[in-house]
Amino acid sequence: MKVFLMNDDARMPERKTPQSAGYDIVSNEDTRIPARGRQLVGTGLILAIPEGYYGRIASRSGLSLKHGIEVGAGVIDSDYRGEIKILLYNHSDVEFIVSRGDRVSQLILEKISTPDVFRVERENELVYTTRGVDGFGSTGIK
Repeated sequence: MKVFLMNDDARMPERKTPQSAGYDIVSNEDTRIPARGRQLVGTGLILAIPEGYYGRIASRSGLSLKHGIEVGAGVIDSDYRGEIKILLYNHSDVEFIVSRGDRVSQLILEKISTPDVFRVERENELVYTTRGVDGFGSTGIK
């Protein structure tokens, strides 16, 4: 994956261990996320995600557990070439401060499948399943 650093505060995505699924993404700006609020956080990164993949921006477990900070929208298409910005939600009752250099999210590259989509004229043209229309907890909780 090719990465362009837009400024001196931008940092390369980095996996902390060889088996890490995600690349840590670092803030390149100081900002505040109000209690029960949300904020876009700049990274100073422009990515060229390989064709056949997309980037999923995921929360960092420590930020979620300790501070109630989670990622909102998180899909980066392989043809997007703008700055990567992270939408962070603060689910806590106190303001959260983000400083330059803080790891705010992780980037996970996932293969995608894009089958052709086509309309059918009758519902019975869809394949029958034993589950049918049952949803929202219909398979149980245990």
